[in-house]
This record gives sequence, C-alpha cells and structure tokens, in this order.
Amino acid sequence: MGPLILTLACPDRPGITARVTGFLFERGCNILDAQQFNDRAGNGGGDRFFMRVVFDPDGSTREGLRADFATLASEFGMDWTMVREDRPRRTIIMVSKFDHCLVDLLYRCRTGELPIDIVAIVSNHPREAAIRVEIGDIPFHHIPVTPDTKPAAEAQFRTLAAETDAELVVLARYMQVFSDEQSAHFAGRCINIHHSFLPGFKGARPYHQAHARGVKIIGATAHFVTADLDEGPIIHQDVERITHADSPEDLVRKGRDIERRVLAEAVRLFAQERVLMNGNRTVVFRG
Repeated sequence: MGPLILTLACPDRPGITARVTGFLFERGCNILDAQQFNDRAGNGGGDRFFMRVVFDPDGSTREGLRADFATLASEFGMDWTMVREDRPRRTIIMVSKFDHCLVDLLYRCRTGELPIDIVAIVSNHPREAAIRVEIGDIPFHHIPVTPDTKPAAEAQFRTLAAETDAELVVLARYMQVFSDEQSAHFAGRCINIHHSFLPGFKGARPYHQAHARGVKIIGATAHFVTADLDEGPIIHQDVERITHADSPEDLVRKGRDIERRVLAEAVRLFAQERVLMNGNRTVVFRG
C-alpha cells in the first residue's frame, strides 16, 4: 500500500497537531508532508483547525488505522477522511455545447497530470452537438433537459452517479442550473466553472456584462455548486488583463483559456484532497 492522505477539520484547541502526529508515530508511520491552518476569524462558525497529512503507513492496514483514528477523531469532534494518495477519483464530466474545458481535462487525465478516472461524460445535447473530439471508451450519456422533464432528468443523473460510484461531478461549461435538490445531493463534490471572476458578473453572458462595464481584467472561477446560483465556496480563480480595444468576442476567446486552466487546477486540488470546506469558504492546501 502506498502513502495515505489524512484530512481533518475540527474546533480549534491546543494539542491537536501533537496528538495527530503522535498517533502516526506510535504506529510506525512516516509523515511525508503536513500542512495546517487555524481559522481565528471563525468563518465556519467559531475557531476552526484544518490539517492535511500525507504519510507512509509502513505496513499498517488502512482499515486498522481508520478504526484506531476514529477514537481520536471522536475526542476532538473531527470531520475527517483517510484515503490512498494514488487512487484516481471517479469523476463524471458534464458539458453542453462548449467542449474546451472537457478537451483540456481529457488531455490532462490521459497524460497523468490529473489523478481522476473519468467514468462518464454527460450532456443535455446529443453527442455530435456536444463534443467534437474523440473520447475513446468513456461512456457518453445524453440526458435531455426541459422545464417539464428536469426532475426526471436529474433523477436519471443521480442514478448514473450512484451506479458509477462517482466521487466528483465536474460541470465543464454545463449550461443547466441544478435544482435545490440536485445541489444538495452533490454538495461538496460538484465543481462548476463560471466564466467570470466571482462575485462579479454572475449569471448569463458575464463577458458581455464585463465588456459593458469597461473592466480591465477578466477572470474565471471554479467553485462548489450550491442552491445559490454562482455563490458556492470558491476553490480557484485566475485573471487576464484586457484593454479598451477588446470586443466581447475577444473577451470570450481569451476567457476560454482562463476557464480551462482554472477548472483543471480546481479538479487537481480536489482529487489530491487539498480542498476542505469552511462554512461558505474553502481552505485550500497548495502543493
């Protein structure tokens, strides 16, 4: 068994780091990387402590470590996970008619840059309208969505996610808004790319909104999906400078490049267990 990743969040108090590292030392584990953050601002509701540890279990079984750690976690009121570092996260990618983000994710996955296993691609449009590149043996599912069929379509997708054991859903320019029920079902494991530097220019046609305001910087935001449109906890953002000479079409063209790299980085951070929820914000351990 290769290295394991332990992530945890709990109310802050003295001694947490000592207890966690001591626990691993006592079981012969070798810590390879450790990061922590003490949120004194109380953004998640009171002072919170966050930690990510990568360690070599040195022959210990994950099941045994998990069982033992559960006692410690209960003492500190921890929300925690312990997973294999080398396990690709089972991922569904959703797309409508713009496939540039999908193409980038496929490339990065195939070159080993992203530790994900794409178990399905889903679109509200037929294959020939949604994707213009070869997807190999990845299953493609066309799930049409209309106002009348939306509840049934969302239920069909939930069934697909359950059947494929999907751990992550990526909205790679999927232009359908999730219902409150769907957002709640995939809370904390559904990432959207919004073609704007949130919280500015929410909703439709953000590049045209930005052009109308004469902004000098455009950007993209990868965030978790919540019931509030484009207001989920932010994972990653990036920007690019523009000028008065750029048309709305120029902004769209330049924006697509930002979108694909921002989304890919957010997926990487999630797949490497570097993103921890902190109320309506995130703690992101870079690396």
